[in-house]
Amino acid sequence: MLENIQFANPHFFWLLVLLPVAALWYFFKRKEETASLKISSIKGFSTSSLLAKMKPALFVLRLFALAAIITALARPQTEDISSRTKTTKGIDIVMAIDVSSSMLARDLKPNRLSALKDVASDFIRNRPNDRIGLVVYAGESFTQTPITSDKTIVLNALRDITYGQLDDGTAIGMGLATSVNRLKESKAKSKIIILLTDGENNAGFIEPQTAAELAVEFGIKTYTIGLGTNGNALSPIAYNPDGTFRYGMRQVEIDEKLLEEIADVTGGQYFRANNNNKLEAIYEEINKLEKTEVEEFKYYKYEEKFRSFVLLAGILLLVEWLLRNTLFRSFI
Repeated sequence: MLENIQFANPHFFWLLVLLPVAALWYFFKRKEETASLKISSIKGFSTSSLLAKMKPALFVLRLFALAAIITALARPQTEDISSRTKTTKGIDIVMAIDVSSSMLARDLKPNRLSALKDVASDFIRNRPNDRIGLVVYAGESFTQTPITSDKTIVLNALRDITYGQLDDGTAIGMGLATSVNRLKESKAKSKIIILLTDGENNAGFIEPQTAAELAVEFGIKTYTIGLGTNGNALSPIAYNPDGTFRYGMRQVEIDEKLLEEIADVTGGQYFRANNNNKLEAIYEEINKLEKTEVEEFKYYKYEEKFRSFVLLAGILLLVEWLLRNTLFRSFI
């Protein structure tokens, strides 16, 4: 209980310094005023002498009363805090994800697409105050889920992303244009696209530069991520008779110049992820760069506790007055 008590006027505790000063003053004053009488026997004076020795207890009661009054002046109180948060600057985010066959390459574990989904899931969970949408693209593009504040919907949609939803290819311009289309009507103060690819633009009827110009027109910042190791990676190269992929070593070719251009013209930033840890670090960096402003209101409710100390002081002074005017009256 005591650890929850605070004092509104703690400077009043400096008055406690006066109490030992008053005690010393009383001690020397009483010593000067006390007369001594030598007698041969104190028989018959035992009760009176005991009361005389207890007389300083009256002054002690007064000191305790003063201490209680000083504590009351310091205003002991308990504090109950309630808070309410208000998002003052929301961010709308679209994550554009390459789902071409090369995303099944195994230079990231277990493969590029699965590694991306794991990291993107954590990113989504760390953006509780923002709206997020998903766009997938390969040879063409479509909206996996429109921007929404319901993270359960977004996470379920992300989990359901697989290879084979679209014709194969890498239509970076289409993926970016679809993402811009999702955000162009947004009223959010900040709108961003996170575009990830592991290849070069080789499909679609919208050029990436044209899509980037559209992003600029609608005030949409784009972060681009090139995914894949340096050199060769174990990638799908053909189909087996049973329809599964045959894997072999293939040169990793990412159009980094294009991705840098898109990021620069839209005010974003380009990142290269060549392993799982780097991919995770990139999403953490974007998470830090794009902060949502949250305004927090705190309400303080104080419960005053000084009344009990005032009551205690009153009781002590009353007891001191009664004793002074009854038992100790003859010694005053």
